[in-house]
Amino acid sequence: MNISLTPELETFVTRKVRTGMYTSQSEVVREGLRLLRERDLITEARMNDLRDDIAIGLKQAQDRDLVSGQQVFNDLRKKSLERRAGAK
Repeated sequence: MNISLTPELETFVTRKVRTGMYTSQSEVVREGLRLLRERDLITEARMNDLRDDIAIGLKQAQDRDLVSGQQVFNDLRKKSLERRAGAK
């Protein structure tokens, strides 16, 4: 497989090899692809969690198991105040 890199990416790869962290340009590219695959898996898992949460919300709405908008905002304000107090 042949790949083409922009001059900027080629310089980046070369610098990584020169640091001694990697023994070859191929090793740098493999590491980059491994990280990209890992990021894709994390994104996919987050999307699946989001879909699950949406399904739960839709089911709750169908069952009329809802919380008022006022209650939602009150809960958000409370959590915000708790976070600010914890950050001090």
